[in-house]
Order: sequence, then C-alpha cells, then structure tokens
Amino acid sequence: MNGHQLATALVLLLALVAQAVLPRLRLLVVTTAAVATIIASSLVGHVSAGVLFSQVPWDVLVIVVVLGLFSEFLAESRAFGVVALWAAKRSGARARPLVLTFVVAMYLVSGVVNNLTALLLVLPVLLNLLKLLGTSQRYLTWTLGAVLVACNLGGAATPVGDFPAILLLGRGSMTFSDYLVRAAPQTMVALAVFLGVVLVLVRPEKGLSESPLNARLALATMSAFHRNVRVDRGLLVPGVLALAGMVAGWLVLPAAWVGPEVIAWAGAVALWWARPALAELLLRKRVDVEAALFLLCLFILVGAVRAAGTFEVAGRALEALPMSPRGQVVVFLVSAAVLTGLFSAGPGMAALLDVAERLAAKHPPAAIYVGLALSVCAGSSLFLTAATAGPLTQALTERAGLKVDGATGRFGFFDFAPVGVLGFSVILAVGLGFVMVAL
Repeated sequence: MNGHQLATALVLLLALVAQAVLPRLRLLVVTTAAVATIIASSLVGHVSAGVLFSQVPWDVLVIVVVLGLFSEFLAESRAFGVVALWAAKRSGARARPLVLTFVVAMYLVSGVVNNLTALLLVLPVLLNLLKLLGTSQRYLTWTLGAVLVACNLGGAATPVGDFPAILLLGRGSMTFSDYLVRAAPQTMVALAVFLGVVLVLVRPEKGLSESPLNARLALATMSAFHRNVRVDRGLLVPGVLALAGMVAGWLVLPAAWVGPEVIAWAGAVALWWARPALAELLLRKRVDVEAALFLLCLFILVGAVRAAGTFEVAGRALEALPMSPRGQVVVFLVSAAVLTGLFSAGPGMAALLDVAERLAAKHPPAAIYVGLALSVCAGSSLFLTAATAGPLTQALTERAGLKVDGATGRFGFFDFAPVGVLGFSVILAVGLGFVMVAL
C-alpha cells in the first residue's frame, strides 16, 4: 500500500471512528473529512473533485429521500399509533404475548418505513403501557432490546427497509425481487430463532408479578387515552397506493428500462399530487435531509479510497489468505459484522461493498450481497450505538420515567449488551448458513 492509499484509508477510518464516538457531531465530522479529502485530492492531483462527485450514487440518495417522505406521510396518517394500540390489545397486556406482538409488529413495519419514524410513534405507546402495568428492569431491557433487533431484521428483509439494502438496489447489485426472495426468508428465520431463545430460554418475564385486573385496567386506560386517535384515510390510502405502485414497478419493470430511482421519484410525485401542501411541508421540515448529506459525504470519502486503489489492495489481501475461497468469504462476512458493530450500518456497508463486488465476481453474487446485508444487520444489532434507532430508544426510555424497583428504568449501552450479543450471534449464524448453502 503506497502513501496515497494509506492516507485516504486513514482519513476514512478516522472519520468513521470519530462519528461513532461523537454521534451528535457525526454530520460535522464526515462533512469536514469529505471537504478535506476533496481539497487534498485536487491539490495533489490524484483525483479531481468532479470525479469524486461523479462517483456518488445519486440514485441511492434519491431513494433515501423519497422513502423518508413516505415514512413521514404515513406517520401523519397516525397509522403507527393505531398499530401500537392494536398490538397492546392483541397481547392482552400479558408479559410474553406483549413481547411477541410488538416485536412482530415492528419487524413488519420496518420493512416498509424508516425505523426512526416508526419507533418514535410506537415506543411511547409501549412505554406508557409498561408504566401502567409495572415492570422489572430485566423485562424492560429484553422487551426494548428485542424490538430494536426486530427493527434491524425488518429493515434487512426488503430492499427499501434500510440503507444497506437500498444501496444494493440503487447500485444495481441486485434487483428488487431477487433481494426480497432471498433476504426476507432469512430474516424471518433469524427472527423466529431469536424470539424462541428470548421467550423460551431467557424468559424476560421471570420474577415479574402479573395481575389480570391490572392488565385490564391498563388496557382500558390506554384505550381511553387514545379513543380519539383515528387513522386518517385521506393520507393513508394515497400513501399505500403510491408505495404499492413503486413496489410493483420495482418488481415488474426491468432496471435497464427504468431505474429504481426513477420509479421512486415517480412515486413521490404521485404522492405529492395527492396532498400537495402537506407534502411540501413535510419535505421542508420533516424529511431527514441530514441522512442524505451524511451519506453524500460518506460516498465522497469512500470514492477517494476507491480511486486510490485501496479496496483493490484489500481484496487481494483477502484472496491471499491461506484458506479455501469459502473460508475467505466467511472471514469477510464476520469482519463486516464486527466493523458494522463498531461504525454502524451506513458507513460499514458503503465501505465494504467494493470488496464484496470483488468477491461477487468469483462467487454467486446474490449469496455475497445478501450475506453482506445480513452481516451488516447482525453488526447493527451488536451494540446500542450501532443500531440505527438505539440512541432514540434510550432517550425515549429516559424521558418516559418508568419506575422499576424503586428506581428509574434505564436502557443504556450495558443494559442492551446481552440482547445485542444474542441478536448478533443469531443473525450472523443464519446469514453464514445461507451463504454456505448458496456457494
């Protein structure tokens, strides 16, 4: 590795470490690193700013922004609050069914909309119910932790659920249908195994005293509190129809005819016309532009590393490992999971996809790409800071002020750790099993 390759790799690594250590300043960190990289590359003459910007996958950013609009539109319909109340009633406010219903509900919702938006509207209902029922620290930790793992799995189940899958779709690495039929079953298996271990072996409700009368009173209170909450069909129906049209387009239209980003754009325009004033307001004030800017800066950093040839060096080093080709794939996927746990899903996937493409040239591409998506999902479930919605869940829990054993209920880094290790192990094992069968 020459000096230029080492320098670009070091800048990317330092930026990833800093944004992981300082999550509140992550946008400033990656923006500073991207600007410094552009200036340095232009001055040294290795690659111009125009080349770096031309390598940015703008189609991916378009899809990210469009899906953000859909998430906010559906959130305005109050559908998530109704789903949360339905899950509470369906469980009968009993400890074990409560975990099951909320975990399954969040898995399904996260396959379609942004995790942060869904959790922001669903978690308060769950936390209020736990406050009314009374809970233990053990039950609180495992319930919220299981919900987070389910969100990660739901996001990995579809090509539009989370950034790693969106990146595969936007870059044309996999089609919508190819990813869906391979990834969705694997995430379902992982969720079933994870829930089985939690409910049968861990048993978070152990030692928790349950009262049928208290459960009925809690549900009655929740129902009274939300009695005026109704789904706004005028928002929900156009949102669902536009999203269904996008999915149909991704499934039916060949990417050579119409790219996935064009289909997403068309869906956004259709939704925009359904409620123009509201869509304008959401785009200006609620859609997460920060995520798009963060990814733009990240793509510039990764592009500089790619232009320097660093990923080629990493790929050759992987291929030079004294083991079978299948063993090299395993090393790559395990390393991807660990790195994602340290740096989070977005940076991890963006940086690793170039190495994955090198492996995909020698192995079945679907196995490599879906295996990488599941490894990234496993890594994002390892630590509370790696999970997309981990800090949000922690903040909402602290704000709820639950009383647990005479103290305030908590959901911090070390509280989540046992749940994270279990989720990481199960998801990674399922992903590796899928890849070994597919190779």
